[in-house]
Amino acid sequence: MVHVAEITRWDELASLQLVWRELWGKTRRTSFFQSFEWFATAWKHFGDTQTFRVLVVSDGNEVIGLLPLVLRRESSRLGAFHVLTYPLDNWGDFFGPIGPHPTATLLVALRHLAESRRDWDVLDLRWVDRDRCDQLRTPMAMKQIGLVPLAQIWDRSAVIDGRMGWEEYWATRSSKFRNNLRRAEKRLLARGRVELVRYRPAGATWGDDDPRWDLFDACVNLASRSWQAHQDHGTTLSHESVYGFLRDVHEAAVKLGCLDLNLLTVDDQPVAFAYNYVYEGRVFGLRTGYDPDWADASPGNVLKFWMIRDSFERKDEEFDLGPGSLASKEAWATGFVESYRYTYFSPRSPRAQLLRWKRWWDTRLFSTEQLLARRSA
Repeated sequence: MVHVAEITRWDELASLQLVWRELWGKTRRTSFFQSFEWFATAWKHFGDTQTFRVLVVSDGNEVIGLLPLVLRRESSRLGAFHVLTYPLDNWGDFFGPIGPHPTATLLVALRHLAESRRDWDVLDLRWVDRDRCDQLRTPMAMKQIGLVPLAQIWDRSAVIDGRMGWEEYWATRSSKFRNNLRRAEKRLLARGRVELVRYRPAGATWGDDDPRWDLFDACVNLASRSWQAHQDHGTTLSHESVYGFLRDVHEAAVKLGCLDLNLLTVDDQPVAFAYNYVYEGRVFGLRTGYDPDWADASPGNVLKFWMIRDSFERKDEEFDLGPGSLASKEAWATGFVESYRYTYFSPRSPRAQLLRWKRWWDTRLFSTEQLLARRSA
């Protein structure tokens, strides 16, 4: 018999660790953000401001899937709402059920939510990889159990398809782009001995799990000097609000073999960094930055150039440059992928219904590009 258990306490989470890891390894196009380690670290750091919960779907005595969620209070022009959503919080760009049976997991877990006491105003399943992975499972499951969703585009990310090979990829870049990169490379090489330090440990299973705090600290130091560090509500590596979290996540990523840290040095002096995660040959670019004192030599672009070329040599399947700032990433990308949100508004909340109508009108009044820019409330 299929049933659902709900984990809402930190001391209950540890019992799920081995099962989660097994299911994570069987999840299609999964990422580091869906690992037990990432979820547990997020709970540890942000559990006092939001309620983490995991819906555990079992068939008899066998766990067949997990649906990790978080309940948080979010503000909008119409007021504050209790929103039940995935726990990604814009760190990555895709999320979904964990395990080899996503359809069954969604159906059973969402039915449990529909039949349970509701402590949420809005069920908002964001970061859904509709085209490559979800294939409309999420909206179909929601409709089947009576939680008819409003579908909207959520975000867009720039990606590089590594399966084509470096020479083919490089030939598809514009001549102006290639010439600019070569000139930047020449300027930087004239300043000293340039080296790309790429640290991608295999993980604890292979006895290769040195966190290399010296490299992490070098990235944090560069981040603190970059323009992003001066944003009031930023989330770069050096920001006080997320530094402790990212440091703990770094250690977890190293143990899982999911870290991909890149540092560009000139005469052993760090001048630019790219901090990524990787799993099964798919790289996700989390944060980048460079020393502003070296801006005239374009170290950030040279780092990307060398790093992406190295990824092709390593046979990485995909390099996800991440959402946001797409104009600066377009020249590198071979294409774009979109994530979607599927939202159900509780009929018991009048303000949630107002929000539903506002979103519905937005989808008719604004183009996809405008909706992406607005990220409507």
